[in-house]
Amino acid sequence: MGMGMTKQELIQEYVRCHGDTPYALKTYLQTYDNTQQKHVPFELFPEQKEMVRDFETYDDNIVLKYRQAGVSTATAGWISKKLQFASKESPEKILILANKLDTATEMANKIKAFLRQWPDWIDVGFDKDKNSQKHYKLNNGSEVKAVATSVDALRGYTPTILVFDEAAYIESGGDLWAACMASLATGGKVIVISTPNGFDQIYYEVFDQSVRGLNNFKISYLNWYHDPRFTKELKWVKTKDIVHFFLNRDEYKEEEILSNIEHEDYQTYMDRGYTPFSHWFEEMCKKLKFDRRKISQELECAFLGSGDNVINSVTMEQLKEHVCEPIEKWVGNGLWVWKEPITDHKYIMGVDVSRGDSEDSSGFVIIDFDEREEVVEYLGKIPPDIVADLANKWAQKYECFVVIDITGGMGVATSRKMLELGYKDLYYDGVKPEEMWKFNPDTKTPGINFNSKRAQIVQSLEEQVRTGFKIRSQRLMNELKTFVYINGRPDHMRGHHDDLIMSLAMALYVAQTSFTQLKKNVSQAKAMLDAWVTDERKFNTPVGKPVFTPGRASGNPLPPSSNDPKDYLWLYSGLK
Repeated sequence: MGMGMTKQELIQEYVRCHGDTPYALKTYLQTYDNTQQKHVPFELFPEQKEMVRDFETYDDNIVLKYRQAGVSTATAGWISKKLQFASKESPEKILILANKLDTATEMANKIKAFLRQWPDWIDVGFDKDKNSQKHYKLNNGSEVKAVATSVDALRGYTPTILVFDEAAYIESGGDLWAACMASLATGGKVIVISTPNGFDQIYYEVFDQSVRGLNNFKISYLNWYHDPRFTKELKWVKTKDIVHFFLNRDEYKEEEILSNIEHEDYQTYMDRGYTPFSHWFEEMCKKLKFDRRKISQELECAFLGSGDNVINSVTMEQLKEHVCEPIEKWVGNGLWVWKEPITDHKYIMGVDVSRGDSEDSSGFVIIDFDEREEVVEYLGKIPPDIVADLANKWAQKYECFVVIDITGGMGVATSRKMLELGYKDLYYDGVKPEEMWKFNPDTKTPGINFNSKRAQIVQSLEEQVRTGFKIRSQRLMNELKTFVYINGRPDHMRGHHDDLIMSLAMALYVAQTSFTQLKKNVSQAKAMLDAWVTDERKFNTPVGKPVFTPGRASGNPLPPSSNDPKDYLWLYSGLK
């Protein structure tokens, strides 16, 4: 008999443990508490208890957590109880998937350590024939297997409980997720656990779809300010940037820092703009060197700002304020319009071209140079020659200066087709603005080699959106969420796209490097223009066709004349 209990008392205790997981874990298991530097009874705090209840109630679960939330430990404890109480007729088969085998094995070892703590009258014991770190069985037929993420990991193994540990860091993407869900087609539970890592293809997408009611996943929220280990002297300050507060305390009035807020009022104060902090939280921020991305990722459970995003979270929040529905949609809802052309405004079109039958789409974006905003956008899967037809039509309507990505050859076909259609106002790579009058465009294909200038173009994008350029499109914002640094190179995440980003980035790059640069040459340009005007007898037509010949937008479907030098005056601020 166990613990000096009678047979009847053991039966009653067994039934209680079976039905009350928090009680069972607290009574029979111990865990190490870093804040106390010792082993303590495994007592779940309120949010962990609610999470465990969700595991037992729902088949599909996802946990949004901070680092050190104890979620992996609590999950391992719960699984150990499921294994011990399983019957031989219905054994549990646990499969743990992680981006690294060591991560999956670590959770399997946590489960094994808890299994060994259960008393003899509960413990079913390990199968001697299968008892490794990565894969072990119990005498009731239950088993635990730890694997690194791959589609082959599921071959020959049908789990009853599938655990994704650190799911946001799994790179296998959609194929792995589909294979895993197929393995649970006949029943079973799935638990997705992670700290955020930007807008990844598994963790974020499952979470986002759950929030929007598109799947059956139950979200368990664990926030550090609900964890009693970390909330001693919990205070609240009104700020959007807790790092700014820590580094500039003298700018905040002491009376504006609140304390003794009731638990049920936390969300109310957060909605009012207050941010919680404690001694533990500040010490953690110090250890993270006040790195905003790491703080978002490790402590604040924030998807935005937690990944290696090219556009930081503060800028993304600012950009969201300007997103709105288009006033018109054309071309099968692929072309969106926010504003009609305005007389005397200058417009630039960036064009990114794909084959039309691949995963990538072709796209173009028109920006208003004067207002610094997006006004037109197209995204669709059409071949390069049709891209040229469509771009030509809308470029004429807005009298755009057009820059086309000719990397890889797809854009070359579009560029040449636009020349055939008679469009003249095209960007030529490698021609300095101050030398545009000398250039003969018949000698090369118009366009820009994006890859050779990728870093500079993306830098222009980041700088322009950070300093007030207005993005109108939700499609473009969605692409920015998954536009990250991969091995130091700005690129889209696997399974996502950046067609509109590239289009916008090229337009902004030209606006910054060519149009803006020309403004700096005002004195030279004014002298040149004055010479044309004051002595018409000495005026000589420039060799070839000028690189920049855009007119002032009027909504006229026909391109402007490029014969009169006065047509170029709009390029030079203040000269008219």
